[in-house]
Amino acid sequence: METIKKLFNKYREVIMYLIFGVATTLVNWVTAFAMQKIFKLSGEGIEFAITNAVAWIVAVLFAFFTNKKYVFESKTVGVKAYFTEMGKFIGARLATGAIEITLPTLLVKLGLKQPLDVTVFGRNIVYEGFWAKAITSIIVIILNYVFSKLFVFRKKAEPTENDAVAEGGGEPAEEAIEAADATAAEEQ
Repeated sequence: METIKKLFNKYREVIMYLIFGVATTLVNWVTAFAMQKIFKLSGEGIEFAITNAVAWIVAVLFAFFTNKKYVFESKTVGVKAYFTEMGKFIGARLATGAIEITLPTLLVKLGLKQPLDVTVFGRNIVYEGFWAKAITSIIVIILNYVFSKLFVFRKKAEPTENDAVAEGGGEPAEEAIEAADATAAEEQ
């Protein structure tokens, strides 16, 4: 059990990202499926693009809040910092959102339009363009992690005493000056 805890702590961020990445993907897929069924949209052309766009918006909102709190444990303080972080997140997701919206449609046009046809609780469910959406989701999950880790939720290094001395401010700098004065006095 202790080994599992150590492994989880070591890879916590990646594990949590995968958990919430799967949850975000499910939110996206369920939203797209609901759009198809509620509004009687097909799995092709502009209707498929609209379905994917709405699903993307819902999934991005879900992903921001879960990534911020549970995955990267962002500790932003203040309204400006919060919205700056949200803006970066949305900007990164717009880039991958373009892929999310256009790639499945392109894959369907290229012939990857096989539906998922399953029976759940005695009811037949058909998800049009399933494989095109599945391949796109894998690509998007990987890109979203990279963007979130490197661009949005970057951990800022804690300032060290050397940083404070170099900047010429703060208590550590004053202590360094006193130490230098004491050394100079000893040398005389």
